[in-house]
Amino acid sequence: MRIGELFVMNGLITEEQLEQALKQQVHTRKKLGEILIDKGLITERQLVEVLEFQLGFPVVNMYETALDMNTVQLIPEALARKHCVIPIERKNGKIKVAMVDPLNYDAIEEIRMATNMSVQPVIAIRSEVEQAITRNYGLKESVEELMVDLDKLEIKDEEQEANDQGSPIVKLVNQIIQSAVQQKASDIHVDPQEKQLIVKYRIDGVLRTEKALPKHMQGVLTARLKIISKLNIAERRLPQDGRIQMQVDNRRIDIRVSTLPTVHGESIVLRILDQSAGIKKIAELGLSEANLVKFDKMIQRPNGIILITGPTGSGKTSTLYSALGQLNGDDVKIITVEDPVEYRMAGVTQVQVNSQIGLTFASGLRSILRQDPNIVMVGEVRDAETAEIAVRASLTGHLVFSTIHTNSAVSTISRLVDMGIDSYLIASSVSCIVAQRLVRRVCRECAQQVPAREDELQLLETHGLAGAGAGESWLAQTGTGGSFVRPPSVKPGEGTILLTRGKGCGTCNKTGYRGRLAVHEVLVVDEPLRRLIVQNRPVNELEQHLAQHGFRNMLHDGLLKVRGGHTTVEEVLKAVSDE
Repeated sequence: MRIGELFVMNGLITEEQLEQALKQQVHTRKKLGEILIDKGLITERQLVEVLEFQLGFPVVNMYETALDMNTVQLIPEALARKHCVIPIERKNGKIKVAMVDPLNYDAIEEIRMATNMSVQPVIAIRSEVEQAITRNYGLKESVEELMVDLDKLEIKDEEQEANDQGSPIVKLVNQIIQSAVQQKASDIHVDPQEKQLIVKYRIDGVLRTEKALPKHMQGVLTARLKIISKLNIAERRLPQDGRIQMQVDNRRIDIRVSTLPTVHGESIVLRILDQSAGIKKIAELGLSEANLVKFDKMIQRPNGIILITGPTGSGKTSTLYSALGQLNGDDVKIITVEDPVEYRMAGVTQVQVNSQIGLTFASGLRSILRQDPNIVMVGEVRDAETAEIAVRASLTGHLVFSTIHTNSAVSTISRLVDMGIDSYLIASSVSCIVAQRLVRRVCRECAQQVPAREDELQLLETHGLAGAGAGESWLAQTGTGGSFVRPPSVKPGEGTILLTRGKGCGTCNKTGYRGRLAVHEVLVVDEPLRRLIVQNRPVNELEQHLAQHGFRNMLHDGLLKVRGGHTTVEEVLKAVSDE
């Protein structure tokens, strides 16, 4: 029986979903299991369980398997990463190897030639093998060995040491960045303390300490980061911004670097941008069915301002790029002015802000309007001048996209008024405001259903989401939005609502969460709302009007995704206040 038929037979996917995945396989040449995982229809664990049944190879749990370093070193790191394999045992001239694809005969033959042993494949989850490779291989030496070398190192010239490609500090910096990329960290924080230097990773929005380094390494590590970021090493009193471009595991990675002088030395934050991940389609942003329809309709308009709002790190730029990607074509001219240009888009004219020479958002926007664009994207509305030019641009027939920092979609209107923009201009120019936050996604490998607590029930009931079938509109909206744990609305015979939680496993580092998704509110400025804006009505009156006309805020959208089995009430309340 073919593997797709096994998935259908076990009730993991439908015949229709299998047919869609097989069509996609023809174009992408990817394995069927990988496509189904990417679409959120099955989990990695479900895949290996079906492979075990179909092929007869045993499955191993990498987090319960002790690895011997001498055995691990039998397979070179490059070979292990190339085929996503790791050796777990050798005995009587045989080597047992954990593999994602036990039928990869090229990998088996290369391992046999490298080790001069016969290969015994076993099946393991891809994410577990990748993390095992990260934990057990260094660049050439482990961080611990590098630390020993650095402790012995007598640094006489920090700049010379940071430039020496054979220096332990160069290897350590590479190791820190590579490990962060492999763990899917969004940021690396190098925080100087009084007696040590702390390296932290932000993974799924949560900071965690990765390494504590000796204080004497601070100067040379800072120098190395500044050199590869093309910053001024001698300047330690002023903040600086730079950029690093490098290849990690055959992926192009862009890193934005920011330095800030503190009482204990320079604090450095590296924002990791994975260019190989590409720009998502709008249907992949996690918008609910109703919000997706509204947003898609608004970006098709020929003019007006569309604002994306939220705090730093809430995915605003990703939403902007997704919208521009959908509109990008031969029949339109799109010009952006950004600080910095995060992703390169073919066919789009992108301008980098440079305030040192007077190229600001306002001056850049003023200039690009003379370039005959159809669509304009301004990285951020930071001041009244930029806001005013954006308004004028929209009124003269341009579609303008931008971001702004406010707490909600409605409060964006009062923010523009505070900037000095006349209310009648706001009403006639702003067509749509999208507010969003990122919440952690329940780990698919350890997801389980538990009865909702009393406080969770009350919150769901308040928002009309306690009934049978709640959350279905979110589940059904796109091919990528399907739930990995089908959330039964009510437990049969008991009337108890079941919600999805992560138990905690090795894949999610015992947190119960892996990855993130966005919660949104999409505010369309229609004629009744325009009249209220022109009358300078306060925010609470605008909110009352919207509530009476079916507007759903971020909290409601988040709870819809809780019912859909994708996140938890705690995550939603942490991101969105329950007023």
